[in-house]
Amino acid sequence: MAPAPCCGGSGVDQAPCNGLSGARLLHNQSMDETQAHTPLPSIPKVIAQLLERGAVAVVVTVMAGGSRVGLKLLVEETGDTLGSLGDPELDSLVTRQAAQFLSSREETRTIKLSEFAPQVPSGDKVLLLFERIHPAPRLVVCGAGHVGAALARLGSFVGYHVTLIDDRAEFVKRERFPEEQIEPVFTSDWSAAVRHAIGNGRGVAVAVVTRGHNEDEECMRAVVQESPDYVGLIGSKRRTTIVINRLREAGADEEQLLRIRAPIGLDIGAITPEEVALAIIAEIVGERRGGKGGSLSAWRRS
Repeated sequence: MAPAPCCGGSGVDQAPCNGLSGARLLHNQSMDETQAHTPLPSIPKVIAQLLERGAVAVVVTVMAGGSRVGLKLLVEETGDTLGSLGDPELDSLVTRQAAQFLSSREETRTIKLSEFAPQVPSGDKVLLLFERIHPAPRLVVCGAGHVGAALARLGSFVGYHVTLIDDRAEFVKRERFPEEQIEPVFTSDWSAAVRHAIGNGRGVAVAVVTRGHNEDEECMRAVVQESPDYVGLIGSKRRTTIVINRLREAGADEEQLLRIRAPIGLDIGAITPEEVALAIIAEIVGERRGGKGGSLSAWRRS
């Protein structure tokens, strides 16, 4: 089973979401109820509903700006809104900025109103906090061999809830993976186990690192029918091309096939299973955060 989803942000009180957005909304509920035009109790409820279905949204809070301080506006990725910052025109401006914030993949950001709406009088005195709400990050690892086991442990270490799947019971014994964040799953049906682990796909990365072509293909057939945020397939260029071509022949959507990272991982010259796992998790984190995977110091040599 997948863990409870969470909100983005630095986090204070971890209920019901693992992040600042939901926590601060609940923490400031009594204050906001007297200020917001929409009764605040509905906002935490809507957040819980959004996260349950894997949706992404932004909560915007007025941090400075006179009588508006504490007012909140929730903006879904669809553009639907809940709450108000006290003025319809301000709500409209902030809703458009929220869409840009979502595309940036940032977790939190404070922005002065004057930065994106210079035409608003005294906009430099209004400070807004933008906080992303999104599902908790999950990693589905297909194959519990040397690389899969190393990837599961590293993934749990960097904060992912990991589902580790294999058709060999001895490879997914709980005693091999005492980490609370790792869920070992034994299955005789790769497709069913993979689909169940992926769920709605939001916030989910899938790494297919099984022991052979047949297992790879069975897992990938299930993966391409879903919509996880990241899909990677281990193997050489030749091996991964064979699997992808078979998926294409079976009628897989071309757009889905183009999203497959194959061979999986960043090119760091990895040799050992642990190094390969590092290359994979680095690519997964880069995809989630919008990173480019290059050297941060490259500018010094250009």
